[in-house]
Amino acid sequence: MNSFFNRSPVHLAIGGGLITGIAYQPWHFGFLAWIGLIPLLHVWLNHSAKDNARLGYLFGMTHNLVAFYWIGFNSGASFWVVLLSLIAAVLYLGLFWAAAGWIFGRVNLLGNGLTLFPFLIVSMEWIRSFGALGFPWGNIVLTQLEFLPLIQIMEVTGSYGVTLWVSLINVILYILIQKFEPNKKLGLFIFIFLLGLWFSGKSRMKEFNQSNRVLEVGILQPNIDPNAKWDFEMKTETIAYMDSLHGEAILLNPDMIVFPETAYPAYLRLNRTVRKMIQSKVDSSAIPVLTGTVDRTKSATGDKQYFNSSMFFTPNHSYYLYNKLHLVPFAEYIPFSTQIPSLKNLNFGQGNFTHGTEYTVFECDSTHFSNLICYESSIPKLVSQFVKNGAEMISIQTNDGWLGNSAGPYQHYDIARIRAIENRVPIVRSANTGISGLILANGISSNEQILGEMAVFKVSVPLGNSGSFYSQYGDIFAIICFLIFCLLGPIQCIRKNH
Repeated sequence: MNSFFNRSPVHLAIGGGLITGIAYQPWHFGFLAWIGLIPLLHVWLNHSAKDNARLGYLFGMTHNLVAFYWIGFNSGASFWVVLLSLIAAVLYLGLFWAAAGWIFGRVNLLGNGLTLFPFLIVSMEWIRSFGALGFPWGNIVLTQLEFLPLIQIMEVTGSYGVTLWVSLINVILYILIQKFEPNKKLGLFIFIFLLGLWFSGKSRMKEFNQSNRVLEVGILQPNIDPNAKWDFEMKTETIAYMDSLHGEAILLNPDMIVFPETAYPAYLRLNRTVRKMIQSKVDSSAIPVLTGTVDRTKSATGDKQYFNSSMFFTPNHSYYLYNKLHLVPFAEYIPFSTQIPSLKNLNFGQGNFTHGTEYTVFECDSTHFSNLICYESSIPKLVSQFVKNGAEMISIQTNDGWLGNSAGPYQHYDIARIRAIENRVPIVRSANTGISGLILANGISSNEQILGEMAVFKVSVPLGNSGSFYSQYGDIFAIICFLIFCLLGPIQCIRKNH
């Protein structure tokens, strides 16, 4: 194995990025994340801060290109726009690994970089989640969904607890490979650690399989080509098709029905004809409907404002609206365009939507729930806030049809499973082309529908006391890891000087 480390640092950095990136694919190779950081750790331990930044950037670009190649498969924009989007994303996300490499190189001069490495990776992921360009989608936990018992700790630590132990396994395996002392104790430690994590997680999972309260939810997966939905010649046909699926869902006699994101090619609040058609079915069946829509209003200055919204129809009552809080950068808006309005004049093929402002909680049959629209499910703080506000269930409306049969829709579905475990809340997901299904509060997925097929089905959602330590206290674990990293470096420096 030591001959493997004799390869050039560039090859090791790229190879590690390739291995780690493959772990993100829906091929059940998540265990590769347990070894994918080893080549990077080796080159970082043996090079200067400047070289580490360069090698970290190579690792980061390779890793993100392999893991998130599907960004370049978006059929909702021109070839050159999506290609540039992919390149920009890879270059941007690689910067975090470059910065981490430089910091590691500086800190490693002061003491034991092996000890600090896991805390550095957690800190990097946490910092990467900040701001309009935050990307928690890329956290290591996304590779570990096939090992559900091992990730139940997220109800306390969030996804960063998984990042810590995966990084720690990489460190321990590296020590074993290099035959550092003490080998036997470290090998025994990793075995006992994983075994204990597995059994404790398995025990915890059993507590969320059943409940005395159940909400029956009908879910639609229309499987409509998103590029054709707003075609003027297809609008009438699409509306009729959605109406027929609504009728099929009513026959299942659920307590409520969930349609996907922007289900109808219409501004439902403004289009009284389509809105009345939906309301009429809701009134006659006495079954509420949550559907995605787009909305348009005027600001105080008279400018048009567009929203990606959800509309909740209840029997014999006015509708309720939720406006998407977290928009997709460069797809639904240009970052900082609120502060600099002239940025809206840039045209990347994006929509110029406006952020919502309210954490809306709906009610159905005495059950409180909140809704996420598409990319919002990747933002942990949103889900935690909804649960803190009283949501006992989360619904997700999305349209991953733009991404075809790439890894994107599969990763997006697994992200919903992460949010369910973090907040101990059940999730129902309606996706235009899939993947739709029910996710229990322990992350177990059921009634999972095949990508690219039409489906109308009903799920029984077990309801309990939603919420967790993470829901209440957020990223406190990541903050502790960051502080440990910041403190250990100086402490080791003092010890070294003495």
